[in-house]
Amino acid sequence: MPSSASPAPRVRRRSRTLAAAAAGLAAVVAAVLALTLDDESSGRTSQDSAVAEASTPDARASALLALARRDASDPLAVGTADAPVVMIEYSDFQCPYCGKFARGTEPDLIRSYVDKGLLRIEWRNFPVFGQESEQAARAAWAAGRQDRFWAFHDQAYRTTHKKNTGAFSADKLTGMARAAGVPDIDRFREDMASDEASAAVQRDQEEGYSLGVTSTPAFLINGVPVLGAQPVDTFEQTIEAAAKDAQ
Repeated sequence: MPSSASPAPRVRRRSRTLAAAAAGLAAVVAAVLALTLDDESSGRTSQDSAVAEASTPDARASALLALARRDASDPLAVGTADAPVVMIEYSDFQCPYCGKFARGTEPDLIRSYVDKGLLRIEWRNFPVFGQESEQAARAAWAAGRQDRFWAFHDQAYRTTHKKNTGAFSADKLTGMARAAGVPDIDRFREDMASDEASAAVQRDQEEGYSLGVTSTPAFLINGVPVLGAQPVDTFEQTIEAAAKDAQ
């Protein structure tokens, strides 16, 4: 997650909640999740995550569950659209802790849960580190237009780069697209620079900001927040509890 400090010392080593309106949740009382991490980095453990109070617990749960898009044609998702558990991931390609999760934890979750039909992972582009993060997000979306998002994702997270030093320049992103097997590079470049790419990234950002997300990676697992690059056991326990609740 980004290294931006928490807004006040009181939030050190804990999560806090705030109330705001979550756009686009028709006929549901909006509920907002505030995801506030340790004031030094998201690599540290955050124990007590919470969901802001809504008018009723059912309204709060419905609002958060409604964030799962469950679009079977979504190239930025992996797993069946009707999986009992959906994990929404808000990430930045320049975030070292996002990379840690992508390389070390996500493959285990895919093998253990996605491949068995229990879990669906839905990616949200949430660039917070500036221009190269924005460029990488648009490039990832463009790769997804040719069904190569996840291959591009793996290329982008192969190693950790210093932020905004050219590792995610347009030329480097094109090289990643080639390595990911994107078949039409000219189309990829056009898509990456398109207004549609910018709008798609903005949509994901606005969704995250409406929840109070300020740092990456941040996750919602059937509405339950998990913050930062937590140990794999944390994800396993949350996924299994969500699957049990969904029965």
